[in-house]
Amino acid sequence: MNAADRERWTRLWNAAGLAGDSVAWHERLTTLYSECQRHYHTLQHLSECLREFDSAKSEARDPIALELAIWFHDAIYNPRGSDNEERSADLARECLKGVPDLAAAVGKLVLDTKTHIGSGHPDSPLLIDIDLSILGQSRERFDEYERQIREEYSWVPGIIFKPKRASILRGFLDRLRIYNTETFFTKYERVARANIERSLAR
Repeated sequence: MNAADRERWTRLWNAAGLAGDSVAWHERLTTLYSECQRHYHTLQHLSECLREFDSAKSEARDPIALELAIWFHDAIYNPRGSDNEERSADLARECLKGVPDLAAAVGKLVLDTKTHIGSGHPDSPLLIDIDLSILGQSRERFDEYERQIREEYSWVPGIIFKPKRASILRGFLDRLRIYNTETFFTKYERVARANIERSLAR
């Protein structure tokens, strides 16, 4: 089931009090998430994040801003680029410019997914946990995710990719905890660490 469907987007658009053409923005976002260079950062990832949001929505201080941030957090994605989050935040602010406070909040949340370190926005820890929930999925889904990431960086030679990827994964293991919120820590921490350790062993 595609959680990123148009009906859901329209409900969010109306709840946020946005004016303009909601359908055009939905088409723009879904087209971006369907670009050919993407293998993990796709509509599948967006839908998975939205489903995680649904399971933890009651914990959000500003669920409208958080859900919008999920829609926009990987809207711009070029594996060779270093400013994807900045450009995604700019796109969010363009879409939401009619509601300045909301635009600022969503832009800040999107930027937090660059480093997976919170900015001080109260929903930043929850957004980061949602984005990292893939690490705690089943062995089959995690392995698929690893293959999808490798596909996105297929242009990088293995001798370069493998140590860089290992360094990123070790960075998660080196944290006292991968997940910020108790909900995601309880749900995914143990499995996430096992998945990462298995990946590093490979």
